[in-house]
Amino acid sequence: MGQRTRIGAAAALGQLQGWRVAEGRDAIVKSYTFKSFSAAWGFMSRVALKAEQLDHHPEWSNVYNRVEVTLATHSAKGVTALDIELAQFMDSLV
Repeated sequence: MGQRTRIGAAAALGQLQGWRVAEGRDAIVKSYTFKSFSAAWGFMSRVALKAEQLDHHPEWSNVYNRVEVTLATHSAKGVTALDIELAQFMDSLV
């Protein structure tokens, strides 16, 4: 099975902590809270570098010290191993 083969959000959750299934689509979501805006921005910068390396980019938003993340592989129309890899990387930073 390739990295861009759809495995589904429910299967992905078995390998992740604190993530949940997105409402209305095959995607996973998580909210991160940091001590400050610059800590949140630093997290996003590190994730952006990894996302470029993987050629796989998150949907996300930042409001002050919070970062809301949604992961899905658009070409697969759902969650793949790439989403799990990026989610695990994000979790390793906090």
